Amino acid sequence: PKTDIVFLKVHKSASSTVMNILFRFGETHNLTFAFPSGGGNQLFYPRHFLASFVQGFSPWSPQQFNILCHHMRFLQPEVQKVVSSSAVYFSILRNPVQLMESSFVYYKGTSAFSRARSLEEFLSQPYHYYNPANSDSHYAKNLMTFDFGFNPNGEVSAERVQLMLKAIEAYFDLLLISEYFDESMVLLKEMLCWDLDSVVSFPLNIRDSSTKSPLPDTIVEKIKDWNRLDWEIYIYFNRTFWERIDRDIGRERMQQEVKALRDRQAELARTCLQGTGSVAPEDIKDSSLRPLQHGNAKILGYNLKQDLHKEMEHMCRRLVTPELQYSNILYKKQFAHRQP
Repeated sequence: PKTDIVFLKVHKSASSTVMNILFRFGETHNLTFAFPSGGGNQLFYPRHFLASFVQGFSPWSPQQFNILCHHMRFLQPEVQKVVSSSAVYFSILRNPVQLMESSFVYYKGTSAFSRARSLEEFLSQPYHYYNPANSDSHYAKNLMTFDFGFNPNGEVSAERVQLMLKAIEAYFDLLLISEYFDESMVLLKEMLCWDLDSVVSFPLNIRDSSTKSPLPDTIVEKIKDWNRLDWEIYIYFNRTFWERIDRDIGRERMQQEVKALRDRQAELARTCLQGTGSVAPEDIKDSSLRPLQHGNAKILGYNLKQDLHKEMEHMCRRLVTPELQYSNILYKKQFAHRQP
């Protein structure tokens, strides 16, 4: 199994669920994480990543970490300084239409979104609300482009798009697609030579459907135009994603693998969870399992069954521990010797 990994955590793209998978694998195999200095949950985002942002990194005695997965704005030469040269790089993309709809709810407090009553209103005259000079403007336009380290306000010429796609392709070994999450996990498992249980997960940091609404076609087209660079990235890598499946696995075997993954997930859900799955934040009984609530989104969580035997309880708890709490646990564990 591969243990040196860089995961570019793209906002609002099922990346918290992927992070849980990496946290569990790292904890099980005693791997080191490149934590944000001071133990925060972002690597000084939205600044471009610097090796000096990582707790314990020093240019004089460069230490390499196994897993780099906290939110960052990608900058490859700096990332290289903190991981092994053989590290596997991957990220996850989401359809920019759903991404924008999600961002509008989740980042409602940002300068671009706070004054618009609805996404429609924002898109009817975006430059009335959006100012690229604002420090939080990246949440409102080409967010994936920004996370990958590029200029979200750059011109959309064929040449520029090609350069961007080629750069992403050069740096990353795999780009997952959140709409095909299970297929993505199968590809990830194959690439990392991991077993099935390592990529099983329960969806984390997901919104209650009461805050979601279907988008009319006119809005969909406006979102694509407004996020044209994101759209180009998504279309291109969605295509290469399926080409890779056809080349490396084949559709038939992929179906079998996905079924095995879903069956195992269902089995763990029956073993671990009370009720049928995720619950509203106010219904989560154990406060340590309550996810951070953000913007106008209502983030769901889970209740564990009582009376699980010790090992099972530990496994189930890790599957449903929200990102911030889990990151905290691992940070304390990794730097235990430094605590007074």
